[in-house]
Amino acid sequence: MNNLAIRKETLEGVRRVVLKLGSSVLTTEDGLDYAIINGIADDVCTLITRGKEFIIVSSGAVAAGIRHLNLKEGARSIPQKQAAASIGQSRLMAAYEEAFDRHGVKVGQMLLTRDDLSHRRRHLNARNTLMTLLSWGVVPVINENDTVVVDEIRLGDNDNLSALVATLADADLLLTLTDMEGFMDCDPRLNANACLIPLVEDLTPEILSLAGSTSSGPGRGGMASKLEAAAKVRISGIPMIITRGKQPGVVMHALKGDLCGTLIMPGKAKISSRKHWIRYNLEPEGELTVDAGAARAILSSARSLLPIGVIAVAGVFEHGAAVTVLDSEGNKLAVGLVSYSSDEMERIMGRQTSEIDWILGYRRNDEAIHVDNLVLIDPEHKD
Repeated sequence: MNNLAIRKETLEGVRRVVLKLGSSVLTTEDGLDYAIINGIADDVCTLITRGKEFIIVSSGAVAAGIRHLNLKEGARSIPQKQAAASIGQSRLMAAYEEAFDRHGVKVGQMLLTRDDLSHRRRHLNARNTLMTLLSWGVVPVINENDTVVVDEIRLGDNDNLSALVATLADADLLLTLTDMEGFMDCDPRLNANACLIPLVEDLTPEILSLAGSTSSGPGRGGMASKLEAAAKVRISGIPMIITRGKQPGVVMHALKGDLCGTLIMPGKAKISSRKHWIRYNLEPEGELTVDAGAARAILSSARSLLPIGVIAVAGVFEHGAAVTVLDSEGNKLAVGLVSYSSDEMERIMGRQTSEIDWILGYRRNDEAIHVDNLVLIDPEHKD
């Protein structure tokens, strides 16, 4: 099957789309690019009449604020960036409201931080809000809450946010618009002979090495962060397209299956939304090192981790915390929600399940990490 046929087949059943717009697409030297915003709104609204649903993850607030204030040196400190975001975000939303209102379509703003997605109840509340907006025919416009976010609760960049939103919303496609033609075999700003890679079927080490640290314009992300986003959505069965955002009708062309940009195919292995939340929304608070037998069981047999297989504990954590599981050589195997605290784990590691009661005086669970709370770091490449 050729690339065009693969693309059309992949996009045939797409209904719900997360559309990620980078700062380089939405802004110019003078501020917001209203022509681009209006053109994207035209495409989206036309597709809505054809039964599609859209969630927009939009950058551009900080850049819009900087340019509106005419800050020639930009915003350097965190307070300056947050102040610029507070000004730019209102202008950004006003631009979206005006663009979509021409078609009688409403938009609704959602500002998120890592805390909103790492706490399970808040994570589900965010999902409920998204689903309600979509059921009302409203286009959610999502951004990280740059006005208050600090490094400890930063999601990183909007490539990462768009991937988390795509899995949160059970999207069928992540469409990322940037200032690049797509995923290239080298940086086109450094090599005029750079060629587009139209189809990526697997994120091999060779593909990942081509991304480097390429940054696109005024945003925080780059091509490397876009491949990180692709890795997050692929294991939820979601394909991703990366393409140039300043070309007329780009959203229509992408959804029709035209050969524009790069299509990154979904992975063969697929994990549940709960396991995706464990893997990508939680920050591990400690580590459990396991012996060779436990490592084999985790990688090949999809089994729970028992205390007897644990040979070392690192970090301080409470039961229910996320921890990383390592093999004896320090390789990361999995992330999971641990049934016992670090102090408890140090006391019961290497012991039989039947011994937990008399060591601790109670038994919370038989497993150190139950298989339902354990997710492989690389589910597509098992031993």
